[in-house]
Order: sequence, then structure tokens, then C-alpha cells
Amino acid sequence: MRARRREAAPPPAGRQALEALRQRVPAEAAETRLVHVPANRPPWTGTGLRVWAGEQLTTFATGRVHYSKLLDLWTRPQHQLWFRAGAGPVFRGTRDTHTFRARGDGPLELASQPPGVWTDTSGVLRASPRDYRRVSGGIDVLVLRWWSGVDSAAVLRDLAAEDQTGLAAAELDRRAGVVRERQNWQHLWDVGASEIYRETEDAVECETHADVGIVKREVDSPLTDATRLRWEWRVDELPSELPEDTFPTHDYLSLALEFDNGHDLTWHWSAELPPGWSYSCPIPTWRDRETHMVVRSGRADLGRWVSEERAVRRDYASAVGVPPKRIVGVWLIAVSLFQRGHGRCAYRGIELRDGDHVERL
Repeated sequence: MRARRREAAPPPAGRQALEALRQRVPAEAAETRLVHVPANRPPWTGTGLRVWAGEQLTTFATGRVHYSKLLDLWTRPQHQLWFRAGAGPVFRGTRDTHTFRARGDGPLELASQPPGVWTDTSGVLRASPRDYRRVSGGIDVLVLRWWSGVDSAAVLRDLAAEDQTGLAAAELDRRAGVVRERQNWQHLWDVGASEIYRETEDAVECETHADVGIVKREVDSPLTDATRLRWEWRVDELPSELPEDTFPTHDYLSLALEFDNGHDLTWHWSAELPPGWSYSCPIPTWRDRETHMVVRSGRADLGRWVSEERAVRRDYASAVGVPPKRIVGVWLIAVSLFQRGHGRCAYRGIELRDGDHVERL
């Protein structure tokens, strides 16, 4: 099977364009900083700004982080750029532009990190510093710290009128389309927010393009020999046409369970790998925490609803080893970051069964 053609992306706006945009920001509207965040220097880069919890900030980011130029593996700022204000928790936005309220008092810091590298919300790295020797590139970030009482949307509209980067208009568009998390499903904090998922009356829909997102629903259920995971899904488009068990091709759609030992097991629909095939996640920072199992393969059933049922304890023992005691979360996962393709699916009827006990999710 030939590799899917990667869609071309417009060239980054560049630091000079950000500087030109910065010069047009009225001094009475915001304090500004232009910061370069190298991809190979972990973990935090200071902005020179000290902020207070609740203050509003807007960022415009440009650049690329290259994981392999030979394999054309790179990511945009929306997946790499993380924020931290004082002792507040780390977080990232969903696009290359972002507006947010500071979550703590103290210096505003930025980091270039892939999703899933943090050990805790304070911003301690899971990855080893030596891993950064393989990464190149960086991100340029224009930070606007809005003065109290300023109508930031009005200022952005004025900037957008003559902004050749398109970033001011992009941020206005992002604000207009913000999707709030629903009560039962939250984004996994160390992966960050996304705009991938939508809840309808009877399903959770997923559409991903050159993106990554995981939403989680907390549960607390014993894992026994009788535990069964059931769900229905309709996969309309797979994000990979190649086997997903390598780093450059690890784009997939899946449902996963998280356990009390910190591990998760995902069941995914593969383009080519056979049902029952299992493997450790090929992403280095996820290898020790995640295992994948193929539950369905090929394109014959694309576009129609199909049902799945898994004996969870048996699958875990087969794919990972000694089973844990409890299930603590259900995840929906969508990855299209590596080959920058498209994936579309929907889930419904997710439930955990243990004998007569049924937990509908």
C-alpha cells in the first residue's frame, strides 16, 4: 500500500511578520512580548511578563517543530505550545492562536512539548532531556497582555483589517467557534484541549485532521473475569492507510480503558494490521503507559455502525501482562498528527458489564 500524500501546509508567518503585528498593537491596549521558544531546550522559556490570576492574554504563534525532516514529521504550534503562569497548571490551546485567563500569579512561561510528556500539572517532564537532541526548529510567539477594561475583540478586529499574517482574524474565528467541554467528558490534561469531538443526542462524533485529542470519562469499576466492554461505532474515514504500529504512521481512532496502575489499553480500527494484533505505543513517551490492540481491520465496514464486545481482563493479560484491579477511566482517542490526514467516526452505546451490573457511559 502506497503512503498517503501529505497535504501541504502554508509556510509559517515568520518572526518578522509577528514583529510587524506587534508594532500595530496600541500601547494603551496591551503589553507585548515577542518570544522564541526553541524545540530542543527543555522545558520552559520565560516571556518577561509577570501576570496575575484572571488576567486576559492572547498569543499568536508561528513556526514548526521537526521530529524528522527526512520523514517529513513536524508539528504546528497548536500541538507544541504550552503555557504556565506561576504555580498554575500547564495547558495548551487548540489552534496557533489562543486567548486565555492566567491560571496563577507569577511569571508567564512557554514550552515546546508534544502532547503527553508531563508527569504532573506543574510542568515536570516525563521525557529525558536527551530526547530533545533529536528535535529541531522552534516557535515564535507574540504575547499580548491586555490591560484591564480593554475590549480585546475590538482591538483584534482593528488588527485583522491590515494583518498580513491572518493571525488576528484567525483568533477572532477561534473565539467565535469555541466548543465547551460537556459535563461527562473532559480532555486529558496532559494531552491538551482539542476541537475534535462533538456530542449529539445519542452519540459522540469525532473529526480530526492533522490533530490529536483524547477525552476521558471517569469511572470506578472492578476488573474481573466477567468484565465486558461494549460499544458501537461508525468509522467513516481512517486517518492512516498504513499499519499504525510505527512512529511515522501512528494515526488511528480508538476507544480505551485506563486502569489503576497508570496503564491504558486501546482498541483501534486498523487500516492493515490483523484483528487481535497488539503492540506497545511507538511514541517514546507513551511506550510504558499505553498498549494497542486491533479490534477491526480494513475498509469493508467503513461507513456503517458495527458492534464490539471485549473481555477486558483477558485482552489485558494477552496484550500487557498481569491484570490490574480496577478500571478508572474510559477514553476516546483520535490521532492524525503524523501523516496529517483525516479521520472521522462516531461512538454510541458505550458500556461496562460485569454479570448483571451494567454501567452505561
